[in-house]
Amino acid sequence: MRSLFLFWDISMDILNQMITNKILVTAFLGYFTAQIVKVIIEAVMDHTFSFKRLLTGNGGMPSSHSSTVCAMATMTALTMGVGSFEFAFAVIFAIVVMVDASGVRRETGNQAVILNELMEYFAKLKDNPPRFSQDQLKELIGHTPLQVQVGGVLGVLIAVITHFIWR
Repeated sequence: MRSLFLFWDISMDILNQMITNKILVTAFLGYFTAQIVKVIIEAVMDHTFSFKRLLTGNGGMPSSHSSTVCAMATMTALTMGVGSFEFAFAVIFAIVVMVDASGVRRETGNQAVILNELMEYFAKLKDNPPRFSQDQLKELIGHTPLQVQVGGVLGVLIAVITHFIWR
């Protein structure tokens, strides 16, 4: 019975440390804020609402990846200082994520568009159309440079606002 209480105490201590970690909380706020903004923009533009997009949506305006890593890097600077190892690590990580979002991941999405068009074309062949292992590839994967930049600015703003509220 004592070990159960010890496990409970350790678990609550870990949970408490996580929810009071400004950097971690700010990174999550950056992600969820970008996702909410993304869903609102798409709802206005397309006149549709997708709850699934809120939780798992990649691609689109603004980049939640950029918002997350910029919120994390900015809060790291505000709490640990710009001369800290943690800040250096966060900035390099943010750069890698943002370059990847607008580079490799964007090209992957572009390739998925072309492959989906080819799959449609081949599926319409009358004599023995090929079978594909999946219906369609996910096309909305990466971001345009503007989407990455807007996500980054959103992340910085979220970190600054959170920093002044959390004092």
